[in-house]
Amino acid sequence: MRERLDWIKLKPRRWTDWAPLRGGIEAHEALLAAYGPDASVVEQDERLLELARRRWQPAWWNPRRWAGAGPSFGAPAPGSQDMLWANMALHLAADPQALMAHWHGLLKVDGFLMFSCLGPDTAIELRQLYQDLGWPPAGHELTDMHDWGDMLVQTGFAEPVMDMERLTLTFETPERLLEELAGLGRNFHPQRFPALRGRHWRQELLAAIDERLPRAPDGRLRLSFELIYGHALKAAPRLKVEAVSSVSVEDMRRMLRGAERPASS
Repeated sequence: MRERLDWIKLKPRRWTDWAPLRGGIEAHEALLAAYGPDASVVEQDERLLELARRRWQPAWWNPRRWAGAGPSFGAPAPGSQDMLWANMALHLAADPQALMAHWHGLLKVDGFLMFSCLGPDTAIELRQLYQDLGWPPAGHELTDMHDWGDMLVQTGFAEPVMDMERLTLTFETPERLLEELAGLGRNFHPQRFPALRGRHWRQELLAAIDERLPRAPDGRLRLSFELIYGHALKAAPRLKVEAVSSVSVEDMRRMLRGAERPASS
């Protein structure tokens, strides 16, 4: 995602990092170095938000804190951000299109969204294992790259650009594999197991992973991941012409400001 920023000529002054503790501490700090501290850090969990404050808020004795410099913590004002950065977040949302709409509302006109998430070929080996054992699905069906692009357009974004890559990760033990997956996603499948699993079931799962999952040449367990990347712009609102049309005062202001811009040569 950081490399893809080089494709974009817009240089954000005010930007939001959505869930940086999960999405990548190193990436957040690279963005701070590139674009400065006028950032908003959003974490959905209060505990994670407090951890983010401890890491990035200037100490009480630091003059930057006295001057009000440094990141803010919590959701920014609507229409205030030049960029919204969301690494590995959309597949964690029960209603991802509603989350996209929320992000769209936080951006200024001509601001842009950068995001990544897991795609449908993620953990296909584990999904097949669950199916072979007759267990409820290991996870919900993840969204395809092209469907994400359609949702961006439906939400009001313009010029979406989508890309993907496939990776193979290897793990020394079944326990380490499950630990990694627990931090990457949730299971929203309507047919998932509805109650708590017991300790004996976990032991059965670990044994099945150890015996049935493919292994790399060095003997480590192998698991496939599909990573989807996307970016899109927030365009100026367009008025739908009908027999009776309505437009908000704020949208009218934005359209008038856009009309006042000189035409490019």
